[in-house]
Amino acid sequence: MASFIVILIVIIALLLALVVLVQNPKGGGLAVGFQGATQVGGVQRTADFLEKATWYLGIALFVLCLISARWYTSSGISEGGSEPAGTEQTTEQPAEQAPAEGQ
Repeated sequence: MASFIVILIVIIALLLALVVLVQNPKGGGLAVGFQGATQVGGVQRTADFLEKATWYLGIALFVLCLISARWYTSSGISEGGSEPAGTEQTTEQPAEQAPAEGQ
């Protein structure tokens, strides 16, 4: 399940990068509100789609990162305490020494 979430994060991150790169860099900011009447309908709809896609992909990426962090944090804690799995203190017993040859 964790690898599935990581794969989704990578796919969404690539899609988000693609959508951001496709957007027109000159058409942002507060000036967009004053130019609405002069734009052609198709261009405006494309800009709206790209803006919505950016928001949805960004939110999805954020949520999946939170889920991934929660998944790895909850699976890394042992049941007995707060130590992550694999880092518990183990007391190694010294190996029994073989009797000396002359004895």
